Amino acid sequence: MNKKKKKLRLGELFCGPGGLAWGALHAHSDDGQYSLVHAWANDFDEDTCETYRENICMDNPESVYCKDVRELNIKKLGKIDAFAYGFPCNSFSNVGEHEGIANEKFGQLYWYGIEVLRQYHPLFFIAENVSGIRSAGINDFQTILKDMRESGYDIVPHLYKAEEYGVPQTRHRVIIVGIREDQNEKGIKFHVPNPADYADCDISSRTALADIPESATNNEIRKLSEKVVTRLSYIKPGQNVWQAEKNMPEELRIKTRTKISQIYGKLDPEKPSYTITAAGGGGTFGYHWTNRELTNRERARIQTFPDSYKFVGKYSSVRKQIGMAVPCRLSHIVTTAVLNSFAGIDYNWIEPNLSE
Repeated sequence: MNKKKKKLRLGELFCGPGGLAWGALHAHSDDGQYSLVHAWANDFDEDTCETYRENICMDNPESVYCKDVRELNIKKLGKIDAFAYGFPCNSFSNVGEHEGIANEKFGQLYWYGIEVLRQYHPLFFIAENVSGIRSAGINDFQTILKDMRESGYDIVPHLYKAEEYGVPQTRHRVIIVGIREDQNEKGIKFHVPNPADYADCDISSRTALADIPESATNNEIRKLSEKVVTRLSYIKPGQNVWQAEKNMPEELRIKTRTKISQIYGKLDPEKPSYTITAAGGGGTFGYHWTNRELTNRERARIQTFPDSYKFVGKYSSVRKQIGMAVPCRLSHIVTTAVLNSFAGIDYNWIEPNLSE
């Protein structure tokens, strides 16, 4: 007998350009029983919201609320069955303030997701943040997990290494999946999908950036100064400026005490990219092994966005959107595992590597 298909309504705070949503909305349980449909989303940046509307909900643009979450009327957003939020990472990043919850501007924004959970009681949620959240502030991570549990959810936090799941990028992020307690009582339990299932994926930068169609948007190559091009010529694929500076003329060396590993880091075509970032000054844009800056489309490829995905805004805005996003592929894999859990379908899994 055919099971009735269930389309779960997805709401999202801090939605970004839609990486998490794209992966989630294209996922379904292996038997086709469970899938997700867009309900509403929120972000504060206009370009980001336009990108989301263009790719996720073109037929329902008014469902994206473009405003500061602190001004959002959460009670009027509408009922949902699933919730996603990649709450701002500025206060938790190892290269940012790392002040955690103590940072009033960014650190406490996770609480608006807690309000959604307590207002709408969705069947499950997926929350994402940088790996540095584990050590920010004083027990901030445990405080966040405690608030999620006390909202009525059994949670599974795990540090996912995107490159282990077929993403051509060494991007490490904490993802917390919460299943509503009454569902857990029915035997529905989420498990971390086993990365061994993706061990055969080709995650080399060469493959990731190959054969971008001429019709792809956001693929313009920025012109670099002659000095930067010359500097890049001294850096071998897979190296950064610090590893190459001993062979550089003095005038090409970087004069700073902060030796960030990604400064003028050039991709190794045979290895995955290093982490694509959202912002930063000179030398942080990501560089092709052919002595040029990556295009935004190449950054999007590394973040596993499809070539049909259209980003709205000027170059720096698009770069920021892509760098802030959850890789579509990783979102798809995690969401599929969640939906399989609801469908009662067994899948290959591992124990979580983070303690509640």
